[in-house]
Amino acid sequence: MSGLLAGKRLLITGVITDASIAFSAAKIAQENGAKVVLTGFGRMSLVERIAKRLPEPPPVIELDVTDAEHLAALPDKVREHVDGLDGVLHSIAFGPQSVLGGEFLNAQWEDVSKALHVSTYSYQSLAVACLPLMQAGGSVVGLTFDATKAWPVYDWMGVAKAGLESANRYLALHLGGKGIRSNLVSAGPLRTMAAKSIPGFEQFEDAWADRAPLGWDLHDTSAAGKAICALLSDWFPATTGEVVHVDGGYHALGA
Repeated sequence: MSGLLAGKRLLITGVITDASIAFSAAKIAQENGAKVVLTGFGRMSLVERIAKRLPEPPPVIELDVTDAEHLAALPDKVREHVDGLDGVLHSIAFGPQSVLGGEFLNAQWEDVSKALHVSTYSYQSLAVACLPLMQAGGSVVGLTFDATKAWPVYDWMGVAKAGLESANRYLALHLGGKGIRSNLVSAGPLRTMAAKSIPGFEQFEDAWADRAPLGWDLHDTSAAGKAICALLSDWFPATTGEVVHVDGGYHALGA
């Protein structure tokens, strides 16, 4: 076995289609020697079918990150396939339609709280659930969308991502003593299933492709996948609490 992730045992969430960033990360990880376990929720048959498109079809575990019983059972379910974990990818976000698409002033707490639970708090809860499997340290990586700015139509999901970026720093603080790093990848807009669910998301897609210094391909998830795998590897041993931008350089520009 050879490659950047040779011998690494990884738990990857968020594979829904083969256009998912998580799918790209899982594929690149396997190609670089990792043993991958996937999680899915709600559409398990779809996730299992997509998993078969990977170089080595991995096991799939059902996981609802808002369910305390699912989280408590996760270590034992993972141990059915691997004896521990070296890395975890959190690629999970959800917001009801009422918190997106220009509805910031109208969104109700009941819906906002769902977005915050799934998209923000679950980063901490997933990491904590995996701690028994990460006795030798390792890496936790999540996905954000640059929360330093207010984006059209993103609304409360932008707030959730801001919370995620803060949670990332606090996880870095509290997990560092256990030898576990926590970092985020901030990808540019990609035409994934998640993006398609955001009303009006196309408003800034074209501008991104035109203005990013390195250019930007709305359909290519491999750049984000490679960054995730690099952060899951041993090549960033002293990097934690960081947000790595994989957006063609768009974040560095003025308005």
